[in-house]
Amino acid sequence: MRHRDTVSWNTIISAYVSSGDRDTTWKILGAMRRSALAFESCTFGSILKGVARAGELQLGMPVCNYVSWNTLVAVFWVLSCMDLEGVEIDDGTVSPLLTLLDNAEFYRLTMQLICCSFEDAERVFDGAVQCRDLVAWNSMLGAYLMHEKEDLAFKVFVDMQNFGFEPDPYTYTGIVSACSVQENKTCGKCLQGLVIKSSLDYSVPVSNALITLYIRFNDSMEDAFRIFFSMDLKDCCTWNSILVGCVQGGLSEDALRLFLLMRCLVIEIDHYTFSAVIRSCSDLATLQLGQQVQVLALKVGFDTNNYVGSSLIFMYSKFGIIEDARKYFEATSKDAAIVWNPIIFGYAQHGQGNIALDLFYLMKERKVKPDHIAFVAVLTACSHNGLEHFACAIDLYGRAGHLKKAKALVETMPFEADEMVLKNLLGACRFCVDIELASQIAKNLLEPEPEEPCTYVILSEMYGCFKMWDEKASVTRMIRDRGVKKVPGWSWIEAKNKVHAFNAEDHSHPQCEEIYILLQHLKEGIKLFDNFVDQFR
Repeated sequence: MRHRDTVSWNTIISAYVSSGDRDTTWKILGAMRRSALAFESCTFGSILKGVARAGELQLGMPVCNYVSWNTLVAVFWVLSCMDLEGVEIDDGTVSPLLTLLDNAEFYRLTMQLICCSFEDAERVFDGAVQCRDLVAWNSMLGAYLMHEKEDLAFKVFVDMQNFGFEPDPYTYTGIVSACSVQENKTCGKCLQGLVIKSSLDYSVPVSNALITLYIRFNDSMEDAFRIFFSMDLKDCCTWNSILVGCVQGGLSEDALRLFLLMRCLVIEIDHYTFSAVIRSCSDLATLQLGQQVQVLALKVGFDTNNYVGSSLIFMYSKFGIIEDARKYFEATSKDAAIVWNPIIFGYAQHGQGNIALDLFYLMKERKVKPDHIAFVAVLTACSHNGLEHFACAIDLYGRAGHLKKAKALVETMPFEADEMVLKNLLGACRFCVDIELASQIAKNLLEPEPEEPCTYVILSEMYGCFKMWDEKASVTRMIRDRGVKKVPGWSWIEAKNKVHAFNAEDHSHPQCEEIYILLQHLKEGIKLFDNFVDQFR
C-alpha cells in the first residue's frame, strides 16, 4: 500500500498481537511511529494487550516519555472534542483511561481527565517543552482547530517550525482547514505553495483539504479542478468533494460528467456521491435521470440515508411532486435537520405554509435541533403565507390598470414590503406607464441590490417608451459601470430522456426551424379560435 492510514496500521498491529508475535509487533509499531502517524486508542489497546500477554510490565510506559506525553495530550483533545460534539462521556470512555493513571503521582491528571478540561490539556502540552515531538504538535494544532481557535492553530504551526519540526501531511491537512474563511484565503494559497515546496502535493489527504478549501470560495473552482486533475491517486473523499463543489458552484452538468466517469472507473460510490448527483439532476430539471440515480441508490441500500433522502425530498419538491417528497421524508429516520429542511421548504414554496409550520413544530417535538437553514425555511413559510398574497394582488391590480389601488395596498400592508412586492409594483408601473413612480421604486430596489439586472431592464425600457433618452443612457452607464450582466432566463424540457434548453428568441437548437414553424402554426390556431369565440359574444 502506497498510502496507509491509522486504521491500516492498527489492523496489522492487532493481527500480530493476536498471533503472539511480539518482535514483529514492535517492529511494525516503530515503523508506524516513523511514518509520523498519531497513535490512537486502538493502537494503545493493542500494544497494552501485547504487553500483558508477554508479561513484560516494564514495557507498559512507567516513565514519562514522548509517547506518554502525547497520550495525555491526545486524551484531553479527544475528550474535549466529544464534549464539544455533544457526545456523552460514560464509564466505558473513562474507565480504561483511568487505569493508565492509576498512581498517586497522576492524581491531578486524573482530576483533569474527569473534568474534561481543554485548558488542562493545553497546560499538559505547555509543560512538556522538552518532550514534544511532531505528534504532540499535530495533536495540539488539531485541538485548537476543533475548538475553532484558528489564530492559535496558526501560532502552533509557526512555533513548531521555529522549534525545528517540519510539518507533515497531517499538519498541512489540519492547518489548511483553518483558511476556509474569506480573510484567510491568501494564507491558503501560501500554504499550497509550501505543500509543493515540501513535495507533499502527492498526499491525497492534503490535496483533498486544498480542494475543499478552494470549493468554499465561489471564485476558486478552477483551482479546485486543477488540483483534482493533477492527482495521480484519488480516494472517495476526493471525488465527493469535487462533486459537491460543482453542485454548489452551479456546475451541475460537470457533476454529472464526473459521476459517469466514476462509474466507468469503478470508483466507490457512497451516500455523499448520490446526494450530490441527485441535487445536480434537480438543478438541471432532469427528473428521469434523477429517478435512475435514485434506483441505483436503492439497489446499493442508500435510499433511506439522511443525505440521500434529503436530496430526494429536494428533487421531488422542486419538480412539484410534493406527495413523493413527503413519502421519502417519511422513509428517513428524521433524526437530523438535514431531512426536515427540504420538506419544510417544499411546502412553503408550494403555498402550503401551514403544513410547513406544523412540520417545524413537529421537528421541535422530536427534539431535532433546528439549524440556520431550518429557520430560513420556516420564515419562508411565514412569508409565503402573507407577503405572497399581497404580491399577487399587486400584480393583478397592475395588469388590470389599477395602479393607485396597487400602491395603496402596499402602503397599508401590515409588514414592510420586500423585494418581491416592490418588483411587482414596478411591473405594475410598467403596465400603467407611470415613469415617476417607477423611478422612485427602482431607486429603493437598487440601494440594497445594486447588481439586480431586472430593475435596470424595466427602467431602461420605460425611459425608451417615453423617449427619455438621457435617462435611458444614464441607466446604460450605470449597468456598465457596476458590471451588471443580464443573465437570460432559460427553460428546460425533458423529452425521451434528453434535456432541451432554450430562452427567448433562441436559435441554437438543431431543430430550430421546425420549432418556429410549429410555433407559428400554434399562434395562427389560437388566433382562429379567438375569432371563432368572438362571433358568439
